[in-house]
Amino acid sequence: MQTFDTHSLDEEGMKVVTQREPTLDELTDLIFAWRVVKFVKSNAIVLAQRLTTAGIGAGQMSRVDSVQIALRKASDRAVGSVMASDAFFPKPDGVEEAAVGGVTAIIQPGGSIRDEDIIRMADRHHLAMVFTGHRHFRH
Repeated sequence: MQTFDTHSLDEEGMKVVTQREPTLDELTDLIFAWRVVKFVKSNAIVLAQRLTTAGIGAGQMSRVDSVQIALRKASDRAVGSVMASDAFFPKPDGVEEAAVGGVTAIIQPGGSIRDEDIIRMADRHHLAMVFTGHRHFRH
């Protein structure tokens, strides 16, 4: 049984884990995307730019597949967008796909045994990444 997700994000709960901090515009869009991804079926990915949803990938068995779907749906709007993931990335491939697709910053819960690899991948692509410490994971 799943309970309602009533968690609200506050700036104290967010932790920048990459070398690059998000810009104010990216942070604003990251918070927006985090609010949206809460309502998308897991494995949920939301791309956002300028407080609008650019692409959504949802309900896949693989998080990287959800990233690819969101990028495809966003098309040209993926470039310069930010990405929210409802749960942690199990492998760095989803972060790499996002970077190649034009994403500049990512918000996600963190908590993977491979977090260090995921952070290194984000740093390699000069992405900003924020951990929330809370996962949405809607089923």
